[in-house]
Amino acid sequence: MLLLLGGFLVLMLLGVPVAIAMAASSLLYILVSGVTPDVTLAQRMIAGVESFPLLAVPFFILAGNLMNIAGVTGRIYKFAVALVGWMRGGLGHVNIIGSVIFSGMSGTAIADAAGLGTIEIKAMKDHGYSTEFSVGVTAASATLGPIIPPSLPFVIYGMMANVSIGALFLGGVIPGIVMTLLMMATVTYFAHRNKWGSDTPFSWPQLGSAGLEIAIVLAFPMAIWLMVMAGLSTNLAVVIGLGALLAIDWYFDFSAVMALMAPVILIGGMTLGWFTPTEAAVAAVIWSLFLGLVRYRTMTLKTVAKATFDTIETTASVLFIVTAASIFAWLLTVSQAAQLLSDWMLSITHNKWVFLALANVLILFVGCFIDTTAAITILVPILLPIVLKLGIDPIHFGLIMTLNLMIGLLHPPLGMVLFVLARVAKLSVERTTVAILPWLVPLLLALIAITYIPDLTLWLPKYMGLSK
Repeated sequence: MLLLLGGFLVLMLLGVPVAIAMAASSLLYILVSGVTPDVTLAQRMIAGVESFPLLAVPFFILAGNLMNIAGVTGRIYKFAVALVGWMRGGLGHVNIIGSVIFSGMSGTAIADAAGLGTIEIKAMKDHGYSTEFSVGVTAASATLGPIIPPSLPFVIYGMMANVSIGALFLGGVIPGIVMTLLMMATVTYFAHRNKWGSDTPFSWPQLGSAGLEIAIVLAFPMAIWLMVMAGLSTNLAVVIGLGALLAIDWYFDFSAVMALMAPVILIGGMTLGWFTPTEAAVAAVIWSLFLGLVRYRTMTLKTVAKATFDTIETTASVLFIVTAASIFAWLLTVSQAAQLLSDWMLSITHNKWVFLALANVLILFVGCFIDTTAAITILVPILLPIVLKLGIDPIHFGLIMTLNLMIGLLHPPLGMVLFVLARVAKLSVERTTVAILPWLVPLLLALIAITYIPDLTLWLPKYMGLSK
């Protein structure tokens, strides 16, 4: 155990990329201990990516990239301005609402920070907000990406923990709402303290237009249900509904109706059994292409090709981490390191609430040093047996783990959202870190609520029949 973990930590301290550090320490352990033939390294690494759920990874990444080049981010921003821009500290609220909507399409915090962050930070600076406040609220709202469905970390966790990815997606809805409200309350606090006004004048027509867009989206599933109750087949009802929706959107040229429909289509399709969560990623790509090529006509073959190559690059790095982490996690189990760590934690407490507090501290610490995908792949085999032994629902624990790791993305030395926003805002990493610190308060409050009120996570999956 010391050789495996020690080698990994030494390589990390030397600045070796996390995937190479895990693979190298695993190979060193195999060669020195002789616990298994060295060819096992390659076999286990290949087996680590031979998983159907992992097909969702490239497709969700591609969907986020396509949404960015289709100009959907600009439309989402315009819609959010109309909805909440008139409030005090308006663009701070716009930043958060924009992230909520974009989260329903991208599934990653980094895509949110890089896509909407560029627009939001510039607009906030132009309206007189400090760069630090603009960066802080953008970083905090980016953590919503993997909490509100769809979510790449949920895909990885669901594969590792062998739990329903659809249930994890539904489990993130209410926690996402709680996080949104806490962040908006934080913006309100800063607005009152600094005596900020609104950024756009209050306008009933604009607010009414935004409200109408929300009403149309919410009315869509109700209209489908009524047509099915009237005797139409579900497939025909959906075709008619989508046709009517497209005609209405084309005529009135709404800002974000079609973008708002993305999570409705994904969640609705999974609930109706039309596609699995993995296939939902393909549906997200098809919807993105439809918006860019047909509805908005903002895509070209050149931009689609660029988004595709960006996706290949990102997917390769993510799956390289998965392959390295899979052999590392397997050796932790074979070497009894996972069992020793499990026994040690159980020797401290058998109370599940105390364990969850300890697990939060551990995952927060790990998330500051290790990539999200690698952290999930390593920690699940160690912590899941304890979770099951203490009677904690693995879906609930999946939300806890993911939120902890999202908070880790905001911290040095490996916080990717931190580095992305430092580059976008042209701030030093040190100033960006200080700007983010106040926003840890609403995030940690959300973490406490999600940890100790399990029904925030479990009520919706149970109601939809995806969890016991």
